[in-house]
Amino acid sequence: MKSITINGSKRESVGKVATKALRNAGKVPCVIYGGEKPLHFSADELAFSKLVYTPNVYTATIELESGEKLAAILQDIQFHPVTDKILHVDFFQLFDDKEVTMEIPVKLVGTSPGVIAGGNLRFPYRKLKVKAVPANLPDFINVDISKVKIGDKIYVTALQNDAYSILHPDNTVVVQVRMSRLSVPSADDDDDDDDTTAEGEEVAGEETPAAAE
Repeated sequence: MKSITINGSKRESVGKVATKALRNAGKVPCVIYGGEKPLHFSADELAFSKLVYTPNVYTATIELESGEKLAAILQDIQFHPVTDKILHVDFFQLFDDKEVTMEIPVKLVGTSPGVIAGGNLRFPYRKLKVKAVPANLPDFINVDISKVKIGDKIYVTALQNDAYSILHPDNTVVVQVRMSRLSVPSADDDDDDDDTTAEGEEVAGEETPAAAE
């Protein structure tokens, strides 16, 4: 997974007065949890633009003035209710040998023949909760819909990967194509119907043992 670097400074004071002064200076107060103890720091608000205002998911490399570097993921963010300015950011520290849980974006690949035939594509899970060590966290979970016809569903079980675990029930439907008023039968559906009719006519034309007697 790609990482974004955020340059920060350790906070010596974490009181309300110091926090207000930071915000007035265009800084965002932050905390990193998950280590031996919480680490408080601040960073420029603009440093979070690529991490927050994007549909993609990234890890963060926090570089402090002391030269310390910490790998982390965004855990929580607070915005001002009126201005939408970032008020506070919580991070969770990453370790190479410890699994972490993140929501990973789902990316559809290909074109569904069911959609071409007029079906409605339902895509309720734009992100899936995944658990893995940091090195195995994917940028996206790709879902191939090139064979999804009207009435077909793709369950989360079809997306499981040896590198990570998807933390959703097996019956979770990630993508499906439903019938709509504009739907038209596909060529495959027509072929199936023809085969069924032909078999029925053939059976109807045969004499049963009872009729032969």
